[in-house]
Amino acid sequence: MALELSSPAFKDGEAIPRRYTCEGEDLSPPLHWGVPPAATKSFVIIADDPDAPVGTWVHWVLYDIPLDRRGLTEGIPAKEHLPDGAMQGLNDFKRVGYGGPCPPRGKPHRYHFKLYALDTVLNMKPRATKAQVLETCRGHVLAEARLMGRFAR
Repeated sequence: MALELSSPAFKDGEAIPRRYTCEGEDLSPPLHWGVPPAATKSFVIIADDPDAPVGTWVHWVLYDIPLDRRGLTEGIPAKEHLPDGAMQGLNDFKRVGYGGPCPPRGKPHRYHFKLYALDTVLNMKPRATKAQVLETCRGHVLAEARLMGRFAR
């Protein structure tokens, strides 16, 4: 069975509610996922916008999410170290934690939330970038799931 990622806030391909954007409260959306492969030791979430004018824009880097988690609540605090041991990296706003959709005015952008089930715990320092996390994940990804939402201003 494939790993699935979903949100009660929006369905795949639908609009991301303003609450989770720079025009709202800029909260991270709630996310849920199913049972991962048996050898999974941790999870990673990367959220980015491939439609940004400057190239793919990173909105969230979250890693070392514990194996027993099957989701994230709304509004994960912008802290390097989370109480459950997960770590947050730098987004392209140069901030730790989630930075919601905030595209220039015009056509909707696509926002991809990607979940990776890993056969290891990364044990990286906080404030890692997407590139650093993905490089460290190389060879350790057991399964991947995606959820895409849209937002326009």
